[in-house]
Amino acid sequence: MHRRSFVTGLAALGAQVVLRPYSVRAAQQPDIALRIAPVSLDIGNGRSVKTIGFNGSAPGPLIRLHEGQAVSADIVNATGERQLVHWHGLHIPSDVDGSVEEGTPLIEPHREAHYEFTATPAGFRWYHGHISAGRDFGKGLYSGQFGLIYIEPRDNPGAFDQEIFLALRAWEPYFTAGDTAAEVAYNSYTVNGKSLGAGEPLRVREGERILFHLINASATDTQRLALPGHRIHVIALDGNPVAAPADVDYVDIAPAERVDAVVEMRQPGVWILGSTDSQVRKKGLGIVVEYAGQAGAARWVDPASDAPWDYTRFGCQTANAGPVPDETIPLMFKSKFGGHNWPDSWTINGQSYPKSDSPVLVQGRRYRLVLDNQSGDPHPVHLHRHTFELTRVNGVPTSGVRKDTVVVSPHRQVEVDFVADNPGPTLLHCHQQLHMDYGFMMLFRYAT
Repeated sequence: MHRRSFVTGLAALGAQVVLRPYSVRAAQQPDIALRIAPVSLDIGNGRSVKTIGFNGSAPGPLIRLHEGQAVSADIVNATGERQLVHWHGLHIPSDVDGSVEEGTPLIEPHREAHYEFTATPAGFRWYHGHISAGRDFGKGLYSGQFGLIYIEPRDNPGAFDQEIFLALRAWEPYFTAGDTAAEVAYNSYTVNGKSLGAGEPLRVREGERILFHLINASATDTQRLALPGHRIHVIALDGNPVAAPADVDYVDIAPAERVDAVVEMRQPGVWILGSTDSQVRKKGLGIVVEYAGQAGAARWVDPASDAPWDYTRFGCQTANAGPVPDETIPLMFKSKFGGHNWPDSWTINGQSYPKSDSPVLVQGRRYRLVLDNQSGDPHPVHLHRHTFELTRVNGVPTSGVRKDTVVVSPHRQVEVDFVADNPGPTLLHCHQQLHMDYGFMMLFRYAT
């Protein structure tokens, strides 16, 4: 996934989406062309996964754009089910964002959608299916419908010798059985579509600076990733440069989160970049890193630290929680027991989507969301079409960390601020597919 595909800029286009039979071709070639269709994915070690993917693979093609570029995209749905593509992390209008809740039209079977929008903001973004799955593990984020987007910034944040994109993925989901509510577990894992040891290693040289773009493209589970013997210098989260880049021994990445990090290659050998969970690693979540001139079995060593992941180490210490917002919106998350061997349902302020409230936003105002997790599960909470700034994490004030997805730990609070600067219906939800499907969503609306 080192392919660089730079696309020339076009004249400014208004954002829109047009549906048509895919036998009717556009007069011009689009900047992005994606075909949603069945895929048989050879993940290695004698295992294959049958799923739905983009352009015959999972992940789909890496898309590179320029900041501010006018983009045209054709999406062909070659399946027998209605589909939708969400442009995660982009600040684009609701009708092209890829959320039926916001008003983006579904792509009917054997139809094509044509999108036009502007590539913004710069940084590491991604695209993925945005369909409710329920108990069907062939749909939504359980399927292979995902791919990576990198919007080239006008100013590159730093020098590097190699740039490597790595997509973590859990496969073969199943519901756990027992006396408690059903949860999702997985039989296999991949990095860039291959299980540990099955694909080509990452080949590096001593002294190189490697810029890693890491994403957890899984439907439900958070992963802790490490490269033994190396420090990971985090420079951006969710594609946005952090105020205080810092060295860490590992990174925690929840579903939909992205981490940009530079690693200096100073430990010659053959290593495993992979999950710190030995069972998950055995199921495939890792990739071999091989220095030039080195050979032998890939080596793993557990990180020295197992302290909780802390967003605030990448922010600025501050005595308060940022500028005073124009309005504070408390959002309390709870679960309701769904029954033995059945998923829990989820509520925001006591209500499940589609019966949840729809707060009204006024364009230009600054809002503070108090994300109050009163459940025993962590929640990667995603706000569409906007970027927010962390202002308080578990009681600690901070600034300078901007994200579109943030994990709220069990029985903890996170406060985030955002400016209502992108009018239109705006979805907020937990990015765990299971939680989203069972009520963990709400819609903001802009005042007209």
